[in-house]
Amino acid sequence: MAAAPVRAQLPQLGDTGDMGTSAERKLGERIARELYRDPDYIDDPILVEYVQRLWQPLLDAARGRGELTAELDERFAWQVLLGKDRSVNAFALPGGWLGLHSGLIAVTTTRDELASVLAHELSHVTQRHISRMVTQQNQQAPWMVAAMILGAMAASKNPQMGGAIVAGSQGLGAQQALNFSRDMEREADRIGFGVMTAAGFEPQGFVSMFEKLQQAARLNDSGAYPYLRTHPMTTERAADMQARQQLAARAPVQPTLEHAMVAARARVISNAGVDALRGMVAEAESAGLASQPRPRQAGALYAGALSAARLRDAATTRQLLSRLDTAAAGDAEGQRLARLLAAEIAQAQQDWPRVLQLVDPASDRRPEVLLATQAWTHTGRSRDAAQRLQTWVAAQPRDAAAWQLLAAAYGEQGQALRGVRAEAEARVAQLDYRAAMDRFRAAQDMARKATDRSDYIEASIIDTRARQVESLLREQSLER
Repeated sequence: MAAAPVRAQLPQLGDTGDMGTSAERKLGERIARELYRDPDYIDDPILVEYVQRLWQPLLDAARGRGELTAELDERFAWQVLLGKDRSVNAFALPGGWLGLHSGLIAVTTTRDELASVLAHELSHVTQRHISRMVTQQNQQAPWMVAAMILGAMAASKNPQMGGAIVAGSQGLGAQQALNFSRDMEREADRIGFGVMTAAGFEPQGFVSMFEKLQQAARLNDSGAYPYLRTHPMTTERAADMQARQQLAARAPVQPTLEHAMVAARARVISNAGVDALRGMVAEAESAGLASQPRPRQAGALYAGALSAARLRDAATTRQLLSRLDTAAAGDAEGQRLARLLAAEIAQAQQDWPRVLQLVDPASDRRPEVLLATQAWTHTGRSRDAAQRLQTWVAAQPRDAAAWQLLAAAYGEQGQALRGVRAEAEARVAQLDYRAAMDRFRAAQDMARKATDRSDYIEASIIDTRARQVESLLREQSLER
């Protein structure tokens, strides 16, 4: 409610975009296809679930406030893709896709700080800033705009790679590709602030995250904060945030064990080098850790245990897991993350009975579903795994990892036709329609050659899905 007076003082920018929603959706899918193919793309069940638990309330709040219209809600993807990169970066893309680097998760102290970034990027999309940006690029062809945006994102990780991509798009400036105007940035701040507070997040998170970025800008960002180049810290934004800081003058938000452990996980994923992993183990084993606040201890122990596991140091892994259990005692989400980490380590060792001891197979949360069904498939319970995964993908058809596990479960049962179809659906989930058609055609060939006609229903489903995906592939070819 406190943000309403500020909102009334500023003009709405999002209603003047010339690019239609259908064209923006297609452009977003083109870029998202490339992100799925990027070696740095990750589908980490823990990080993805945590981000989704912040993302969905933000979407609900945007709907409730009228920022997310029914048309955009239906037409756009509203998906967040994670990248394994230690740079502090996030970006809104056409069609409701968002990119988020693990490095940004790693530097946040509270869930509210992370929610503030997601809310800001969400507001860029709902206010059609991307449509306006594309329109301002002199009506460039969509493929050129896609190359320009991909070049800007690549440049945040590798300047040479980014330059090569941009050179291939007729020399368009990579840095300007994702730069919103000052007015757009201020509007995304203002609306994002309202969305995150309406979603139940603490306003101090927006202020403290802004202060972190502002401090990095004052220290002359050396490249670790590409977010500062696409979302520059202007004096106007600073003035707006000072006003919001007064509105948010409450007691500081205390970090939770859950967020500290998720941020620690992101830190390990972002810094996979041996020296970095050893450093995190040393931090977890340091004598001074016991004097730190409990969330700080839990985060350090989580990072240390995961790092020790990746270094294949079994003894240290066991010791740090035991200490992590103690640190998380009495905190439900902290204890759950500690158990899931232990299960993940057992999974890497193919100790499937141990995995099933650590996870709740009846849970409807994605990390447990994926771990339990994989363990079932490896312990003679592939039928149970397939049934559980069938229910899951019916509700979550875009879950490529679940489709792949379903394919493996079908394979264990000798149901090759269903397995190939599940592989095709995994490709569809990641917008790789060409690879999906290859698998659907293989399934059609298998169905024609089969002497047992008992699976005619599955064959009919495959024919229907093949026609649908072939239509999408033709549309994709026409775009080229």
